[in-house]
Amino acid sequence: MSETNLTIANRFRGFFPVIVDVETAGFDPLKDALLEIAAVTLKLNDKNHWCIDEVMSKHIKPFDGANLDAASLEFTGIDPDHPFRKQIAVTESEAFNEIFKIIRKKTKDNKCSRAILVGHNSSFDLSFLNACVERNNIKRNPFHPFSSFDTATLAGLIYGQTVLSKAALAAGLEWDDEEAHSARYDAEQTAHLFCKIVNKWNKHSDIF
Repeated sequence: MSETNLTIANRFRGFFPVIVDVETAGFDPLKDALLEIAAVTLKLNDKNHWCIDEVMSKHIKPFDGANLDAASLEFTGIDPDHPFRKQIAVTESEAFNEIFKIIRKKTKDNKCSRAILVGHNSSFDLSFLNACVERNNIKRNPFHPFSSFDTATLAGLIYGQTVLSKAALAAGLEWDDEEAHSARYDAEQTAHLFCKIVNKWNKHSDIF
């Protein structure tokens, strides 16, 4: 496929890649609170290189009865009861419906059939996303329910690193430990990493 014919739709057989990162209060998507979500859409620039298009992020109120694991909160540095956070946090339903609306439009605009989640250890993010969709009876979920692209696997193959910070540095990206474990920052860095990998592959591939 020549570069002039490359589109988002034909690169991943009709899937629209969206980078997603969630920050949670534990590892159980059915019981533990989802506290932050960020989603990053991508585009092709005038050189047909993949790059970041739009970044969306939300602080989320724990659902009723959600578990808040102290060790997980200490790891992420999130304080669910912080006054500022309480002012800006929204319900799961509000956050997902707003983000999904934008993703559905961009999926359609790019002539793609469905969005596909891209994440670092993507099964974790997808499990929380699917649990939230089910818990809130959210309709018209744009994401494929079980397929995903995992940048931990891709980075392990390309750079020999599976930890996000180490993979980012190996790819020549910057990394700020002070910003890490914010859904927005991690999603943006994962997006940069994914773009770097895809652009690198496209450059050396006879297929794309």
